[in-house]
Amino acid sequence: MSISSLRRSARATVSGLPPGFWWLWLSTLVNRTGAFVLTFLSLYLTLELGHSAWFAGLVVALHGLGGVAGSPLGGTLTDRWGRRPTMITTHLAGAACAAALAVVTSPWAIATAVLLMGAAMQAVRPSINATIADMVPAHDVRRAYALNYWALNLGFAIASIGGGAAAFLGYRTLFVVDAVATVLCAVIVFLRLPETRPERRPRTVDEPVAEEKAGMLTVLRDAPFRTLVLLNLLVCLVFTAPWIGLPLTMAAQGLSPSSYGVVIAVNGIVIVGFQLLVNKLTDKRSPVLLLALSALLFGLGTGATALAGSSVAFAATVVVWTVGEMIHVPTNAAATALLAPEHARGRYQGVMGMSWAVAGFVAPILAGAIVDGPGPGVLWAATAAIGAVAAVGYPTLLRKALAEGSDTAFASDHESGSGHESDPGLDTGAGLGTGVERDAGAGPVPVPVAVPLGKGEDAGRTPDDV
Repeated sequence: MSISSLRRSARATVSGLPPGFWWLWLSTLVNRTGAFVLTFLSLYLTLELGHSAWFAGLVVALHGLGGVAGSPLGGTLTDRWGRRPTMITTHLAGAACAAALAVVTSPWAIATAVLLMGAAMQAVRPSINATIADMVPAHDVRRAYALNYWALNLGFAIASIGGGAAAFLGYRTLFVVDAVATVLCAVIVFLRLPETRPERRPRTVDEPVAEEKAGMLTVLRDAPFRTLVLLNLLVCLVFTAPWIGLPLTMAAQGLSPSSYGVVIAVNGIVIVGFQLLVNKLTDKRSPVLLLALSALLFGLGTGATALAGSSVAFAATVVVWTVGEMIHVPTNAAATALLAPEHARGRYQGVMGMSWAVAGFVAPILAGAIVDGPGPGVLWAATAAIGAVAAVGYPTLLRKALAEGSDTAFASDHESGSGHESDPGLDTGAGLGTGVERDAGAGPVPVPVAVPLGKGEDAGRTPDDV
């Protein structure tokens, strides 16, 4: 492939999106570039404050527990209060928690700050994902999620390198920088990002009142979406397992912590280097096919870890499940937006984010227990089996729902006059309906939270992060 063709491909990947999306993209990049707390928290707790590794692991798990509560809360606020105020408030709350960690030293205060930070970091994700669904035409939503996820990983890579180089300034300095970057992110949203929450459509006198107050129970009664969430939970468990199981497996084979650092760095390098290419290759493909493929790659990559015996072999397994990650995160976020009614996008994204948070809390505990008990081989066999189950589940359970939703959204997009180029009115906050208008109870269906030396889902990193 020539340089000119690569340039044309890159231009096509980033073209046609509204200006508001790029301000949101920039805020994601700034936020993740300063995200030092979770990356260095375990080292700070053990090396500087002298706490045990057990306490450090507990504190990181509390971050995930906070996310379990924060994600649905953020989804509710996103729909009731608005995307923009939710983003600004939760960013400022996260910044306050990061600043608090630079000051407090007692175990209870640290645990509380991390718990609240987990809630704040997960609470902002539904508003980000809902904003993207509001402002981006339906046929470009998955591409927009992929670009935002790329920004997240680029920022994470910069933070990891910059934080490691700047650690000599002290961990508390890094936490202050994290707080400042998060405040700057809130400022960008306040100054440049419009509110995109769709306005309620006025009804006629004879028209029945539409049910627009979709509570969490109503969302969970949506059978297609509930199935999507449960399958995503399985994938998240597989995705989160390596962040605990991989360093322990490598250590059991006599490899040094520095070897693990090099191996896991492959994840970020591959995403930063190839996310746009993967998005180009998978563009316009069936979401069910992509989700099944990503689950299969997660299962194959993690399962093959049991067969690896060198740093190169371990790195090869990371490449396999990283490709699955690059496919899964934007596709799953787009599928969530596809199934969500306009007025409940925040809640739908919040429930989906909760699946990432639950996995971020449960998977590290289970992975550690399995490695200490039956052994690493059992862990990797289990992840391979779970990935295979999810890969079969997507086409078996969701083929019809996602295919119908995709057709409806694409048709609505074109009926509204949206082409492949962005609509100039999009940046004013006019919401485009990418969700399927249906009764939430009708029909059958990035940085996972960070762990020591890992990065999480925005995932998030959740993706979701996404």
